[in-house]
Amino acid sequence: MKPAPFDWHAPTTLAEAASLLARLAPEDGRVLAGGQSLLPAMALRVARPPHLVDINRVAGLDVLAVEGGLLRIGAVVRHVAFEKPVAPGPLGALLAEVVRHIAHWPIRQRGTFCGSLCHADPAAEWPLVAVVLEAVMLAHSLRGDRRIAAVDFLRGLLDTALAPDELLRGVEIPLLPQDACWGFVEVSRRAGDFAQAMALVVLRLDAQGRIVTPRVGIGGVEAVPRRLAVVEAVLEGQTPSAALFAAAAEAAAGAVDPMEDAAYRRALTRTVTLRALHQACPA
Repeated sequence: MKPAPFDWHAPTTLAEAASLLARLAPEDGRVLAGGQSLLPAMALRVARPPHLVDINRVAGLDVLAVEGGLLRIGAVVRHVAFEKPVAPGPLGALLAEVVRHIAHWPIRQRGTFCGSLCHADPAAEWPLVAVVLEAVMLAHSLRGDRRIAAVDFLRGLLDTALAPDELLRGVEIPLLPQDACWGFVEVSRRAGDFAQAMALVVLRLDAQGRIVTPRVGIGGVEAVPRRLAVVEAVLEGQTPSAALFAAAAEAAAGAVDPMEDAAYRRALTRTVTLRALHQACPA
């Protein structure tokens, strides 16, 4: 099938884009960046927006830079930009590992970091990264900028806190400490398929070799990726060991409420959590 007829708008400034959205959002106008989720839906006529506001020519939305201890990611930065480290230390290496799991090469060439967050698919990798790394979303409209924590931005299955007339102009991710350890593990049926379960672990070790400030997140299992506080509590202040990581993985399996295939997804949660912990800190 082919998309239903639509009007294409190509603003060149953020102010122009916001003005267009304010006028067209009530008519189901949509923002177009990478289009790797929206355009297939339009081709199938699952989505039929009468207006597309193409932000690819908007000045300043291609920023990808480290400033003031933050990695700043603009709205049109493609997945492929992260194939090589874009930030110093652990954060750049982590993002370069995660991006390898996103779909296939052609999609990574066009799809965008911010677009993945706006689509809010629970099986997508960047939403999990945003939640675990405590990213902040920069929403923009004629009313100005609005800062939204990742945990508040992702509200449900394909649902975010963006208002219809807002666009996500960028994301800020705090740099990780140089001594941060991390692990990311994803399970999917085939390479490039959506994740059935994934785990992201970030932690540090103190001078005595004990775990401090652990962050453990699970994606692809529930409607929204989230950190598992109960697992972090198991790890906090403990010395890494196979027994500790097994207990943490068991706690993760018990803490999730899968959308489907509950027993299987809990087993996957246990597996990816255990592997991510061992990857972050071999015990």
